[in-house]
Amino acid sequence: MPKQDRYCLNTLRTQLLDHPVYAEVASVEDLRRFMEDHVFAVWDFMSLLKRLQQDLTCTKVPWFPAENTKAARLINDIVIGEETDVDPDGSYVSHLDLYLRAMADVGASTRQFDAFRSMARLGTSVQAALVRTGVPPHVQTFVKHTMTLAQSGSTEEVVAAFFHGREDVIPEMFSRLQKTLPGARQDKDPLRHFIYYIERHIELDGDSHGPMGRELLEALVAGSPQRDERALRAACNSIKARIELWNGTLSTLRDKRAA
Repeated sequence: MPKQDRYCLNTLRTQLLDHPVYAEVASVEDLRRFMEDHVFAVWDFMSLLKRLQQDLTCTKVPWFPAENTKAARLINDIVIGEETDVDPDGSYVSHLDLYLRAMADVGASTRQFDAFRSMARLGTSVQAALVRTGVPPHVQTFVKHTMTLAQSGSTEEVVAAFFHGREDVIPEMFSRLQKTLPGARQDKDPLRHFIYYIERHIELDGDSHGPMGRELLEALVAGSPQRDERALRAACNSIKARIELWNGTLSTLRDKRAA
């Protein structure tokens, strides 16, 4: 990756990590509003992951071994962690369902997301379901970006967005968010599931999934300036999309507080 391009990516990453939204989620009421936007990003993450599972493992019948077993192992490890992680009580749970539990604990409304999910499951397009359920425009734009990439991006573009826009940056984003909220001190603490969700992502993404994702991306673009350029563009666009999402969420927090 040319130095100038790397500088552009690093600049965007710094802008995302220095975003003021983390410091403004300073109360349970703020957290409720934040989560009502963020749950859609928790959900659409899995479309990127499932696209990579299709590309890098074998999900068809008849089955044949994956060409890149190291890549297949990474993707399958992440799928296990996201779809069937261990919850605080030792049972298995998807990270989306864990997040919805955390929303219920703090009194955040899941009605809009539940209505969206029901419509999408019944065959309504994601974009139409977002519009019909009144999802805020900044959230609609973010999810549209993710779904377009998951459905029509090249493998290296999806990996770049997945790594740079999610796995690499999420632990640091959540660490910043965690600093403004009290830790859960007891089983009945309303922040218990949210703190656990954050800690699991910091642990899994920071310790294993992030470094493995970087290695996978580097292998995919090795020897091809064209693939490297496409991956870089996708990475930058994904970070820009997250910054715009946070801009919208920050405006919502400030507007609600002023009202």
